[in-house]
Amino acid sequence: MLGFPSSDAIASTTPPRWGRRRHTPSYARRGMVASAHPLATAAGLRVLANGGNAVDAAIATALACSVVLPAACGIGGDLFAIVADARDGSSAKPLAFVGSGIAPRNTTIDFMREHGDDGGRVLAQQGPLSPSVPGLVDAVFSMLDRLGTRSFGELAADAIDYAGDGFPISVPGATAIANNAELLGRFPASAAVFLPGGRPPAPGSLFRQRDLAASIRLIADGGRDVFYRGELAKRIGDYLTANGGVLAADDFVDHETIIGPPLGTTYRGYNVYQTGLPTQGFLLLEALNIVEHVDVAKLGVDRAAGVHQLAEAMKLAFADRLRYTGDPRFVDNPLATLISKPWATRRHAAIDPDRAAEDVPAGDLRAGDTTYLCTMDGDGMMVSLILSVSAGFGSGVIAGNTGILLNNRAGHCFSLVEGHPNIFEPGKKTMHTLNCYLISAPDGTPVLVGGTPGGDSQPQWNLQTIGALVDGNLDVQAAAEMPRWSVWPGTYPIEVDNRPFELRIEDRYGEETLSDLAARGHRVVPGGPWTQGGAVQLIARDPETGALAGGSDPRGEGMALGL
Repeated sequence: MLGFPSSDAIASTTPPRWGRRRHTPSYARRGMVASAHPLATAAGLRVLANGGNAVDAAIATALACSVVLPAACGIGGDLFAIVADARDGSSAKPLAFVGSGIAPRNTTIDFMREHGDDGGRVLAQQGPLSPSVPGLVDAVFSMLDRLGTRSFGELAADAIDYAGDGFPISVPGATAIANNAELLGRFPASAAVFLPGGRPPAPGSLFRQRDLAASIRLIADGGRDVFYRGELAKRIGDYLTANGGVLAADDFVDHETIIGPPLGTTYRGYNVYQTGLPTQGFLLLEALNIVEHVDVAKLGVDRAAGVHQLAEAMKLAFADRLRYTGDPRFVDNPLATLISKPWATRRHAAIDPDRAAEDVPAGDLRAGDTTYLCTMDGDGMMVSLILSVSAGFGSGVIAGNTGILLNNRAGHCFSLVEGHPNIFEPGKKTMHTLNCYLISAPDGTPVLVGGTPGGDSQPQWNLQTIGALVDGNLDVQAAAEMPRWSVWPGTYPIEVDNRPFELRIEDRYGEETLSDLAARGHRVVPGGPWTQGGAVQLIARDPETGALAGGSDPRGEGMALGL
């Protein structure tokens, strides 16, 4: 069963050559939550224990993450999710929720260039000019409207408590604040929260965000309209415009979450679903289609030949993303072609099995910081969900006394290159690195949800994780712990012109594999055994027994727990 230990693995007493930290998945029957922070996992688990379903638990977990993981996410950021509702039949079609907002309308590209970074080559990467309209709040209410059983206020209870009364901040959390103290110190409202008394909080100290707690209570009382058409929209807009920003309350008014079928392809018989535009979820689908042309199991998911094929497939997918995709309201996107099997056949023909590509053009169309969580309930409903403020601490700007830390998605992700499909335009949504996936069995039964934070590394690490599960026959915990690599650069405008390609890789692969990759022409940049980052979370379900297996990445501080 996908994600569960095989009988061979159970019988073997030989650990994988690359070692593990946690030797077994977590198991449960009545429900499970996997997230990047223990307190967030606990919040979702409480909802399941009290009779809530997987959507309710996912929302409670996401709201808690928005408080206890402020470097990664918040209600000033975006949210994407895929939900499979098995209550009305095991092969129910998944539904995607795409929650990101527009760039400011009341500006011009010339103004944004004039006030950009790197001599105007890119937009302002952080600060008051970098946010887009946050999509998380509307996405949460959209999920509740369609599939939830609890109120926002009930599901926000733990988040409000963690924000108002405080929570003991962990070593990673305190370190993240300390490492970003210069950015946070630029803005008085941000410094007041994150640098009380002029210093970062010490690990284990109570970290409070009372203004944020008050804002979440306002949303609980007044619904999404408070955030998009009421008091909070006005306060955020007024603060930004008074401090050099151009995002205004009027930009919030007509925001809505895109709801519909996810994108999908097949891989070795499994159905793999991903979030659609403006996310770059299609990159995973395109890459899976490309590598399906080789026997990755035989090459080895943790050997040079297998790594080479996956890395080259990602380069091709990145090139197509950069050449062809943008906000579908502004740009014609050839998605049907890019995730098709014939396109993958043509793109795979460009891979030299023995040599890394130096320059990777897009295909010819004539003949594209964060946290992830997942939940399941005892009825088989499952949620794959990702949320983010973009870079670490987003824009760095807390909008005055709202306590809401705003994203920097517009500044971080739009291009300023003329003719680029993702070029900045007022009122446009930028292409988005966030994506999450859901897998169903060949008969359509949903069996696994998974994902990871990591910017442009997300589709790469998701590709490696699915390869580990399907081709490597690893369980969910082993797949989360497998050594990782990432091709750099990917798609961020601040990085994309920095060539040549590098293959950044953990040294747990072993010297033989690293040397083989270098011999194939990869610019190998080895790191320590757990340095690639990310925080993979996975939950698998056996449709015959209803048993759940959860895996949580030890590179982070999260966990998978069940009932």
